[in-house]
Amino acid sequence: MTRAPLEIRRLSYADLPQVIAIERRAFPTPWSLAMFVLELSKPSGICLAALLEGRIAGYLICSRYDTVWHVMNVAVDNRLRRQGIASALLAELFERADHPGAQYTLEVRMSNAPAIALYEDFGFRHAGVRRGYYHDNQEDADIMWRVVEGGADGHEWVPADEQVARRERA
Repeated sequence: MTRAPLEIRRLSYADLPQVIAIERRAFPTPWSLAMFVLELSKPSGICLAALLEGRIAGYLICSRYDTVWHVMNVAVDNRLRRQGIASALLAELFERADHPGAQYTLEVRMSNAPAIALYEDFGFRHAGVRRGYYHDNQEDADIMWRVVEGGADGHEWVPADEQVARRERA
């Protein structure tokens, strides 16, 4: 059986009921509706929805602070995980936001090995630890950063899809 194609588009306020349902299943301390509304209202952010057959399968929230993109929230419906949906959302984010020297950061639970591996596949690297970051169990967060080649040091810029290809060849 062939799966329907995945559609990635801008997240809208109308999507929030489905987003909240996924959020509550995905995280022990889910975001509130107000937090999503706040992020959607920021004109500089990138908020994406992944849809399968017209239903939200996952979403990504990324805010821009000065010159740095902060990946705030990535979640996929728990029934649809490990099917490339989070990868598609990240790839679309980088397609929209990458430019020479672009910087991204995020925090991820130290215990979330699948997410850490996913972020590493997209060029994120460990940069530090936020002690007791997660309020539900005081778990530490792994701080990760990704910097696009071709910044102020003059190296040639490489599009995100070619960066992945380079990593696979290395």
